[in-house]
Amino acid sequence: MATSKVIENPESRFSAVLLAAAKLPGVRIHREAYLRKALARYCSEDQIREAIEESPATAGIPIEVLDKAANDSISYETAKVSALSAAAGIPGIIALPATVPADVAQYFGHMLRIAQKLAYLYSWPDLFSDDGDDLDDATMGVLTLFFGVMFGTQSANAAVGKVAGMMSKQVAKKLPQKALTQGVIYPMVKKVAGYLGVQMTKQTFARTVSKAIPVVGAVVAGGLTFATYLPMAKRLKKHLSSLELTKPTHRFVDVEVVDIDESFVTEHTEQHDVDRTAKELGNPQSS
Repeated sequence: MATSKVIENPESRFSAVLLAAAKLPGVRIHREAYLRKALARYCSEDQIREAIEESPATAGIPIEVLDKAANDSISYETAKVSALSAAAGIPGIIALPATVPADVAQYFGHMLRIAQKLAYLYSWPDLFSDDGDDLDDATMGVLTLFFGVMFGTQSANAAVGKVAGMMSKQVAKKLPQKALTQGVIYPMVKKVAGYLGVQMTKQTFARTVSKAIPVVGAVVAGGLTFATYLPMAKRLKKHLSSLELTKPTHRFVDVEVVDIDESFVTEHTEQHDVDRTAKELGNPQSS
């Protein structure tokens, strides 16, 4: 495939930005260190230790406590990304070629940060391996679905729910590699990635317009980021907190998750078709 066609492909465009954002300094969250810090105000040392070794749900940490810790992290990340976006808007139109790509990258980087934090609080396993900089395909898939939830796509909600259900049912401590990379969840990952590529283009255009006037652009850019990032983070929090992974009564083990039946893809592909059309996807539903 020609390079120009790859660049024009929304799915490829989103995947490229996600990979680039994941390589930015400070984007990857160390699960153990984060859980220890996030839960320190609310939990005993024994609870924190079990949350790290197993999961917050297995440690018996109430969902209300996890919600408080999640709100703390959302507030922190929202304030940080809004301030950085405002700073990127100060140079004005002369510096647009440099500031807009950097702003988009750091915005997606902060989306990755909050997605990891919320995932770890609500009992998802470590999403990044310690042996290398590249994302594996399963992690790429689940992060794409998390972003889809943040953007309000119902197909992403359904897919994330299925992944969580598979892990909870089979007492698994790892992501379902097969389902996310070649099995029944994979078609939904690809379609959500395509939708996100379209939305990313729209947001890039909005940020370019907001930065056209110095100083005023900084205020508008920071406000635009706040107005979009905060509800998206809350949307992901709401969905993850409602899943079966937050309610286990058993310990997880390191096993490979078996794929689920094909009826899931058939049902959701026919019913939604990535929320039916690209035009309709331009008006995602809130979850």
